[in-house]
Amino acid sequence: MVEKIYDKRSEELIALIIRSNFRKDGIEFFTPGSFSQQLGYMNRPKGYLIKPHVHQVMERTVHLTQEVLIVKSGKVKVNLYTSDRLFLESIIVEKGDVLLLANGGHGFEMIEDSEMIEVKQGPYCGDDDKVHFEPHKK
Repeated sequence: MVEKIYDKRSEELIALIIRSNFRKDGIEFFTPGSFSQQLGYMNRPKGYLIKPHVHQVMERTVHLTQEVLIVKSGKVKVNLYTSDRLFLESIIVEKGDVLLLANGGHGFEMIEDSEMIEVKQGPYCGDDDKVHFEPHKK
C-alpha cells in the first residue's frame, strides 16, 4: 500500500509512505520528475537484466532537502507539519516501511527501540539546513 499525505490548503505533498506490504510487478516511481529526491520500486523476476550503466555528470540545483527514511526495526510516530509549521497529522511507520518527507516539517517519537536508514541529497549544509520549532501540544 502507498499512502500520500497532503496539505489540503496548498495541495502540497508532505509525505509519501510505501508500506512494507506493497507489491507490484515491474517498476514504479512515486515521485514526479521535478522532485530533487526520486523514489521508486522495482520487482523483477530471477534472471532479469539491467544493462550496466554510468550516470552522467549533470549540474542540478536543489532548493529543498527531501529525506527518505527506511525503517529497519521498531515503530516510530512521525508528526507532520505544513511548510508554515502548522501541525497536520501523526502517522506511524514500522519495520519495512519507507517514508519520503517531501515538503513541510516533521518530528519523530520512537515508540519502540528503532533503527532507520536516512537518505537525503547533499552536500550537507550543517546547522544552516534546518530551522527547529516547538512541537504541537497533545
